[in-house]
Amino acid sequence: MGFNPASKTKLNQSGDVESPKKNVFSFTMNNGTDKQTVEVGGKKISLKIMTLSNNKQKINDCLGNPIEIGIAVTWRVVDTTKAVFAVDNYKEYLSLQCDAALRNIVRLYPYDFAPGVDTTGDGVADEGSLRGSSEIVANRIKDAIQEKVDEAGLEIIEARITYLAYAPEIAAVMLQRQQASAIVDARKMIVDGAVGMVELALDKLKNDGVVNLDEERKAQMVSNLMVVLCGSKDAQPVVNSGSLY
Repeated sequence: MGFNPASKTKLNQSGDVESPKKNVFSFTMNNGTDKQTVEVGGKKISLKIMTLSNNKQKINDCLGNPIEIGIAVTWRVVDTTKAVFAVDNYKEYLSLQCDAALRNIVRLYPYDFAPGVDTTGDGVADEGSLRGSSEIVANRIKDAIQEKVDEAGLEIIEARITYLAYAPEIAAVMLQRQQASAIVDARKMIVDGAVGMVELALDKLKNDGVVNLDEERKAQMVSNLMVVLCGSKDAQPVVNSGSLY
């Protein structure tokens, strides 16, 4: 008599697969209080909606950056005969297919937006990313799992990303990169605003006839204003009692 090593598999999901208790294959509906349990081939198969919460996996995104990601899959049995006879342990089979689908889809996306990356396979670069396109990624994972578990009589109702982060070994470096990018963007905004304010000041002085400035004095004023407006510290005024020349 053969031994089935997966017969007592315990997975991180709702419900358990019961081992066969007899060799006679039968199909009987439970007519008791639980109307959502079917017995097939000595296995009690629940028809209720169940949830598989996959453990976090470390996967490289399309740029080679290691990330950690976890998903939760909502599913149910729709064909009890396939669930019992087509696969040895339908819950273990589902878990393995979830792992494979997750890896295959995640490898198509960068963690965050990256220019020049095609995530759809149409040959055109797009803005898809794991962080910014989580709904699209989850739907692609769901479809990939469903394609594999049809033969086991299972229906995938929903797949959701429950955890997403850079792997610990690069998390600190990526955080510094994000901070640097944010600082550059902020500085760019400050400079753009300062240039507009300098232009407005020069035009106002000229139109109101407050002072007539030659090109050298304009350059000096622009320099002073840019230092005041773009500096990260308060400017220290210097009083000039003499001539510029």
